[in-house]
Amino acid sequence: MRSLRIALAQINPIVGDFKYNVKRIVESIKRAEEVNADIICFPELVLTGYPPEDLLLKPQFVEDNLKALEQVVKNTGEITAVIGFVDAEDDIYNAAAVVYNGEVKGVYRKMFLPNYGVFDEERYFQAGKEPNLFVIGGVNVGITIYEDIWYADGPALIQSLNGAELIVNISSSPYHLGKREFRRRMLATRASDYCSFISYTNLVGGQDELVFDGGSMVFDGEGNLIAQAKIFEEDLLFVDLNVESVFRKRLHDPRRRKEKLKVETLQKIFVCERTKNNKKRIENRIERDLTIEEEVFKALVVGTRDYAKKNGFNKVLVGLSGGIDSSLVAVIAVEALGNNNVVGVLMPSQFTSKSSIEDAEALARNLGIKTIRVPITQIFEMYLEELKDVFKGKEWDATEENIQARIRGNILMALSNKFGWLVLTTGNKSEMSVGYATLYGDMAGGFAVIKDVFKTMVYRIARYFNEKAGKEVIPKRVFEKPPSAELREDQKDEDNLPPYSILDPILKSYIEEDKSFDEIVADGFDREVVKRIVKMVDRNEYKRRQAPPGIKITPRAFGKDRRLPITSRYVPWESYK
Repeated sequence: MRSLRIALAQINPIVGDFKYNVKRIVESIKRAEEVNADIICFPELVLTGYPPEDLLLKPQFVEDNLKALEQVVKNTGEITAVIGFVDAEDDIYNAAAVVYNGEVKGVYRKMFLPNYGVFDEERYFQAGKEPNLFVIGGVNVGITIYEDIWYADGPALIQSLNGAELIVNISSSPYHLGKREFRRRMLATRASDYCSFISYTNLVGGQDELVFDGGSMVFDGEGNLIAQAKIFEEDLLFVDLNVESVFRKRLHDPRRRKEKLKVETLQKIFVCERTKNNKKRIENRIERDLTIEEEVFKALVVGTRDYAKKNGFNKVLVGLSGGIDSSLVAVIAVEALGNNNVVGVLMPSQFTSKSSIEDAEALARNLGIKTIRVPITQIFEMYLEELKDVFKGKEWDATEENIQARIRGNILMALSNKFGWLVLTTGNKSEMSVGYATLYGDMAGGFAVIKDVFKTMVYRIARYFNEKAGKEVIPKRVFEKPPSAELREDQKDEDNLPPYSILDPILKSYIEEDKSFDEIVADGFDREVVKRIVKMVDRNEYKRRQAPPGIKITPRAFGKDRRLPITSRYVPWESYK
């Protein structure tokens, strides 16, 4: 019986840290060799980290990546390793090196370069021209990279019709809500259509605004999921493949014989003659799926942890207001970095309610984090005193409210400068969408943890956390009281905004689904409310451009996913005549 033991090395590299990345790759190779794996597959561009962006425009970076590959090659024995790297010849290519016994046996170059959403690979890479086929221990193996497998008639189809019994896909697929299930359905369909095993090795970890969720998978020739790695964690997944099952199934599919006549014959690259013997069969492992709330929570934790650690921050600080947003950010920070590395800052004013202070203090006690208390009342009064002549005759408005927010932002940044702590901002996507935030105030900081999480989802994740903890870490009253910035007497968010249960669906329709004004109104929302919200979204693009980076959670995060001009006179509710 022909069989292969494949290892999927789901690791968390660091962009540009070649020594670290080589070390992690070599460690995984050694572990796989100990388990007698025939093939080990690493994620896309694992040597450089993903995405390296404009580092790819530096010739020295490309050269260092090739030197790093040489180090990995020296450490491979009788195991075939598929390693993502930047290949360089007349141009540079997103590529996979197939390495065996201290030698590069061949290279596959990515043929389909994504150039949408967060991707701009056409800016950097030349596309590969043709697929190839590797023979590993008598098994035909096709290598593909990320986007290649998303095209039904792409290189994997040609490889399959040329006899590939296993399609290896190495990937760095960024997370967003709902993508895992869509990805899994697509891979299952490809495996069934090609009548091939498909292994999919995905990156894991955080890189700036992106989070990679891992969840590497293997499907059999009928499209059944037979193995799945951990989600949002590093993992080394071993899977035994009965390759004969593919051959038997193909004998019963006459369609393939006709399709073969339509495709080119691929070059075969022989890697090794035989697979390893004396292997005790491994029980395939399928790690459990996550609920929506658990999935988003883990993404936020991983993104926060890796942004802080990969950028050299040991501690973070969070302004604690006693509200749901700052409470959730504090919880995420503790989960990511530990309670000894999180500092909560209370900055009460004359408008801060007693209950908000109590709730912030209770949260800090429950999390076991240190707190600093810096009241802002006197500082605010000094501002008003100095500005009274300039503001004479003017009514109190958002100006005075924003002064308070900016005082708090100054305090947080002063603590950051003095102690080297990273400031985590606490604004959510609902607020960032409509500009319900203060530039250089509550927007001041280094990383915006929940900037791509709508307010209604913030509540869901917070409730999930309390349920997971089995106790009220976030105090019950935080969930019950009306949201408020507390920048004036008896202020409520709903003084300026519709209820979040109405606001969030409108925002989702306009921002993430690109629905027209009339389509949103047709969904049952009040015309004037929609007009007001759309105006607020459009005129606050300038604020979002100045916001700190934050974790991508939705399919259309602000930034690379959604790029609109600041200066624009386009009016969505006025059709062109």
